[in-house]
Amino acid sequence: MKQRCDNPSNKDAAYYGARGIGYDQRWAQFDNFLADMGERPDGMTLDRIDNDRGYSKDNCRWADPETQRHNQRRVAVAAGG
Repeated sequence: MKQRCDNPSNKDAAYYGARGIGYDQRWAQFDNFLADMGERPDGMTLDRIDNDRGYSKDNCRWADPETQRHNQRRVAVAAGG
């Protein structure tokens, strides 16, 4: 998350930081992220509910790969959402 948003050399930076996607600055400290999101459940990854908004407690969830695939920006755009 932090690399995608903060590091312009990251391979995914064009889709995150360069697009204005950031994260709650509280999450710069891992303990704050952990307090908000809890431990990562097995098989899950961090997912933004609204792909046009940044990473924050109210816009993130733990999601399985299938949910992640259906929530990708290109899928949402192609579906008219």
